[in-house]
Amino acid sequence: MSFNDKHVAILAEDEYQELELHYPRLRLMEAGARVSVIGAGKDVYHSGKGYAVAVDENVDDVRAEDFDAVVIPGGMAPDKMRRHQSMVEFVRELNEAGKPVAWICHAGWMAVSADIVRGRRVTSFASIRDDMVNAGAEWVDEEVVVDGNLISSRVPGDLPAFCRAILAALGAD
Repeated sequence: MSFNDKHVAILAEDEYQELELHYPRLRLMEAGARVSVIGAGKDVYHSGKGYAVAVDENVDDVRAEDFDAVVIPGGMAPDKMRRHQSMVEFVRELNEAGKPVAWICHAGWMAVSADIVRGRRVTSFASIRDDMVNAGAEWVDEEVVVDGNLISSRVPGDLPAFCRAILAALGAD
């Protein structure tokens, strides 16, 4: 199946986890989706190991309605992302539209800040379990959890299942 008509946002901020940004980005591109790396003010962000990723668009210049899904990588980047209200609103708006909101690892922090986990079944890196539970989520320790439009995973080793779930949510057979 071709995803030529799909436009997916991947959020970026400094200290992102390399695999959690680039693996879904490349997998979605390979499937034919248009993928835009979205930042909040800078042109380039660096991973925790120093790898650079260029931003395609600034979150203040895009509209959630122009995207079919958002992927939020982990690392320490989500703690910085959630300091930008426009990034939090972007995630909230995609969720309100029923579009896939996918996060992995510490990116559950963005879902908490967007207040989209209450009453939902999710997973994340184990160290933010309490944050997820305190935000009203049912936290489970599973490779990938799909609850409606929410897709969540724990660690880089979960990326194959995480990406399969994203592709399925976008209409893959």
